[in-house]
Amino acid sequence: MPTANAPFAPPGSGWPEDPATPDTPVAHGAGEVVELAAKAPDLAELCARQSVCRACDRLVQWREKVAVQRRRAFADEEYWGRPVAGWGDPEPRILIVGLAPAAHGGNRTGRIFTGDRSGDWLFASLHRVGLAALPHSVHAGDGQRLIGARMVATVRCAPPDNRPTPLERTACRPWLAREVELVAPGVRCVVCLGGFAWQGVWPALKHAGYGVPRPRPKFGHGAEALLEPPPSAARRDPVLLLGCYHPSQQNTFTGRVTEDMLDAVFTRARDYAGV
Repeated sequence: MPTANAPFAPPGSGWPEDPATPDTPVAHGAGEVVELAAKAPDLAELCARQSVCRACDRLVQWREKVAVQRRRAFADEEYWGRPVAGWGDPEPRILIVGLAPAAHGGNRTGRIFTGDRSGDWLFASLHRVGLAALPHSVHAGDGQRLIGARMVATVRCAPPDNRPTPLERTACRPWLAREVELVAPGVRCVVCLGGFAWQGVWPALKHAGYGVPRPRPKFGHGAEALLEPPPSAARRDPVLLLGCYHPSQQNTFTGRVTEDMLDAVFTRARDYAGV
């Protein structure tokens, strides 16, 4: 494991579920992201490459600054401090898309949507509807697993103020597009957590060969759209795209998102996907 207050966990240092090794190629710019994503031979190697990316200087500086300074509540913990790769079932029927990791959530724990209040709400709902083995996700390597589902983000690094810039979203898009492409054969439903995820997933779906409706449907909680499956899909009936309000603290504290609302979306996804 890295020493105290290291800016990130080095690949191969023993971090649980670390997909990378010291030999994993590193992208240092947007052009290299395009190349390394396109040439990743399989999902495991793609996730390894995602997890060591250094293409966006602002995001690298922020995620590593947070890992060194740390929040007081986690002062004695090591921080992941790297991009957070896609995680879950390697052959999912449901793909869950979010915006980006949280600075003291996934950037600390090494697993997407893990270690903050949003993740607590999300995993509790997934467990209630049978898509997660445990009702909580504390840290990579804690025994949690997804059942027929996989989680990805449109941006893989924790951004300042939870707001990646348009250029950062564009630079990171090839990682998402390639992951969507690799898991597409079995995916029956895509769930977007929040409007940014809804916006960010459309180019990736198009790149992966999905037929997308025009005009683009508007985001909303429970919003639905049917997508023509890509050529690689195992079935030819439509793939369901679902909108879901993000279980952020602002949304859950104000009642804009409730447990029943989350459960309804994931129950719909589970039933449509046949998990």
